[in-house]
Amino acid sequence: MSRPSDTHSIEQTHPASDCDIAYVGYRQSGQAIVEKRPEQERLTPERSLALVNHSPSGFEWGYGGSGPAQLALALLLDYTGDEAFALNHYQEFKTEVVSQLNCAGSAGSWRLTGPEIDAILHEPSREPVAPSI
Repeated sequence: MSRPSDTHSIEQTHPASDCDIAYVGYRQSGQAIVEKRPEQERLTPERSLALVNHSPSGFEWGYGGSGPAQLALALLLDYTGDEAFALNHYQEFKTEVVSQLNCAGSAGSWRLTGPEIDAILHEPSREPVAPSI
């Protein structure tokens, strides 16, 4: 993911204890559920829907559609607390992270930790550099 243009604002929006935060996604009765742990607080789309309405029916993951876009926006909004940052980066976060999440394996869930999100948000830009003339 491209390096955010203002990494300082990210550092200010969440406390050091965010290293304990993890988002866990799973299916319950066919519905996509995302919890923020350790509190086991359910992440809902309402806050992100107030910014952009991609999927009023809820979150999804594992592909590049509207449900994953809503989840990407909700995750960045919840994690950073920064609406402008979330709006500027959620589509790329959807493509690089949310579209790759799946519930395969014995656990039947995916897990995305605070340090993993930080690493993704702060990785160097992979954008091509214009050749010199």
